[in-house]
Amino acid sequence: MKSFFPLLLILSGLFSFSQECGNFYYLQNNKTIEMTITNSKGKESGKNIYTISNVNKNGNTISSIINSEFFDSKGKSINKAVNNVKCMNGVMMMDMKIFIPSAQQEQMGNGTANASDVYLEYPASMAAGDDLKDGQFTLNYQTGGGMNSSIDVSITERKVEVKESVTTTAGTWECFKIISKNKITTKIAGIGIPIKSDVTEWFAPGFGVVKTESKFGKTEITAVK
Repeated sequence: MKSFFPLLLILSGLFSFSQECGNFYYLQNNKTIEMTITNSKGKESGKNIYTISNVNKNGNTISSIINSEFFDSKGKSINKAVNNVKCMNGVMMMDMKIFIPSAQQEQMGNGTANASDVYLEYPASMAAGDDLKDGQFTLNYQTGGGMNSSIDVSITERKVEVKESVTTTAGTWECFKIISKNKITTKIAGIGIPIKSDVTEWFAPGFGVVKTESKFGKTEITAVK
């Protein structure tokens, strides 16, 4: 009986870990997520399609590869990228390259890009009133014309406001509303102008980010296959 109790605790911990990490849509092999982008005038301006592969479990960490493709409003493929995501001890960690806005993706095209993996964290234990960790990274790329450029992304002052229900064409989720200040700086030939915006996103625990909004428009999940 003495040996059974610790085993029960271990199994309970593994079940809790699976519940916290295993259901995130970015951590399910062969899952396809469609994220539709709408501009500030309410008109659809494109889609990001994410396909998940190489899901790997190692101890208390689950990781995967996100193969993303951005399509413009006419359905033309503009940009492809490969990003990483992982969940450690219930903390969802998103590769920050996935937060590059569609306008910058369109500017990059399919030029050569490189950047270190930097993650933005979404803890499973978040609650209204919590402050979340900031995130910042730089991506260097070369345009199709061979010009060296870079994109700096800074996401700061992240705060959990309330929990509320969000419905899209893909379903309904109970989400935490998270606000932040974002700054995107694109530099071409060393010259860049920062673009700042207040961003609101809705994060469903155990699932992922369902919707985002800023003065430039919104993105939301419109299909999960």
